[in-house]
Amino acid sequence: MLYDWGSSAFSIIITTAIFPIYFKAQASAAGVENHDSTAYLGYTIAIFTFILAMAGPILGTIADYQGLKKRFFLSFMGLGLFSTAALVFVPEGEWLLLLVFFTLASLGSTGANVFYDAFLVDVTEDKRMNKVSARGFGLGYIGSTIPFVLSISIILLAQQEILPISSVMASRIAFLITCIWWAAFAIPIMKNVEQLHFIKREPKPVRQSFRRLFHTIKNIKQYKYLSLFLIAYFFYIDGVGTIISMSTAYGSDVGLDATLMLVVLLVTQIVAAPFSLLYGKLADRYSAKTMILVGSSIYIVVCVYGYFLETAVDFWVLAMLVASSQGGIQALSRSYFAKLIPKQNANEFFGFYNIFGKFASITGPLLLGLTTQMTGRSNVGILSLILLFVIGMIILSFVPSDKKIEIPMEIPRRA
Repeated sequence: MLYDWGSSAFSIIITTAIFPIYFKAQASAAGVENHDSTAYLGYTIAIFTFILAMAGPILGTIADYQGLKKRFFLSFMGLGLFSTAALVFVPEGEWLLLLVFFTLASLGSTGANVFYDAFLVDVTEDKRMNKVSARGFGLGYIGSTIPFVLSISIILLAQQEILPISSVMASRIAFLITCIWWAAFAIPIMKNVEQLHFIKREPKPVRQSFRRLFHTIKNIKQYKYLSLFLIAYFFYIDGVGTIISMSTAYGSDVGLDATLMLVVLLVTQIVAAPFSLLYGKLADRYSAKTMILVGSSIYIVVCVYGYFLETAVDFWVLAMLVASSQGGIQALSRSYFAKLIPKQNANEFFGFYNIFGKFASITGPLLLGLTTQMTGRSNVGILSLILLFVIGMIILSFVPSDKKIEIPMEIPRRA
């Protein structure tokens, strides 16, 4: 949980808010056109997303061997921390070098999360997974808000010349704060969490891991409902991710003030925390599947309400609806999936989970973009996302409640 508290700072400061603005300013100062810098940043995100999506299952399969999960986790986290710190020292105007370290930092952060998610099976028992996963997300929202507010305050004070530093230096301080915050709250997991479920080491582990991976793919039908859940997850999490990532762009299209949207983003993070915990409690009472369906239904309401969005008040209402479900639906998806898989193969299967999560970030924005261009109206694009939630909910309805899941065993391997 404390790792989520620390590492979530990277998501909001580096991935979402401060670094993209800083990068575009540096690229512009170097003579790069505004639309080109946006494209380069988009290409970079696509590249590291594709790399992780492809490498996730095989890295996870290797990490299932005894003692390797934590090594992989620490290696990726170390890469992320080092590269985030390196952003502080990139000379002004060196936009390409900024992209290089941003790519490495993102690979480290996102890669570490694959193994962090898989540690869920090691730190708690099945009956507490919903609650533990939800608390992790809840603490992540609060933990990321603290360094974000501190970073934004430093940048604003520098811009108003209250602090005797440049805006560039203020942004660099924000990157350093992210690195320190992330590293400090990673200490508990480094000291106290160990891999309890594993496969014993064998000769030629890399070759054997490829064999195990292909064997799992070939025999995936032995895992009841796993494929159905991943397909359902692909659709509904695509809708969730698209609404989160495109909300500020949509707000700009309807003429909302950028400062207002930044404030709404902060409040959304804060409100999402208690609702994540609430989802965890309700899942223990009604089941994770039921609450995922509830969350998807609320997102359908978000899409309908977004179609009629016109004022700042509408945007606030929309944001609070999103905050009520975004953490819960993600947390319970993680815990539900953890209950569907054999614990000794957790890394391998969370690699597949990572693939579906990453490629799900393609369909939604594409659907929204095409619909918006075809109709000339952003609100119709938002409305089109209902399709993703409906498909996801229909497929999820064929998967049993997590209260009735039989714990799967490892697929028998041929000698």
